[in-house]
Amino acid sequence: MITCFIRYQIEPFKADAFAEYARNWGQASPRCGANLIGYFGPHEGSTTTAYGVYSVENLANYEAFRARLAADPIGRENYEFAKREQFIRSEERIFLQLQSAPHAEFIKQ
Repeated sequence: MITCFIRYQIEPFKADAFAEYARNWGQASPRCGANLIGYFGPHEGSTTTAYGVYSVENLANYEAFRARLAADPIGRENYEFAKREQFIRSEERIFLQLQSAPHAEFIKQ
């Protein structure tokens, strides 16, 4: 299992648009095959940083998930919504694997 962390830089005066975008992915992402952990928007501190977090089995599943999102009606509209409203300045993705106990298998030394 890998977890995708998306770091967004958003327009601070368009946080409500990002929240709508996040709610839309909350519907489309699980339907298209991701284990959605959540989308997180600014609350205190930075007004321009937001995150999206979800897990998939592997990178091949990630590619299939992205293809399903592009074909999904909500997914397509959400991509267009972000393009039209321009509330996302940039986004970066990183894929990580869980390393910590108690979630990971214990290794005896």
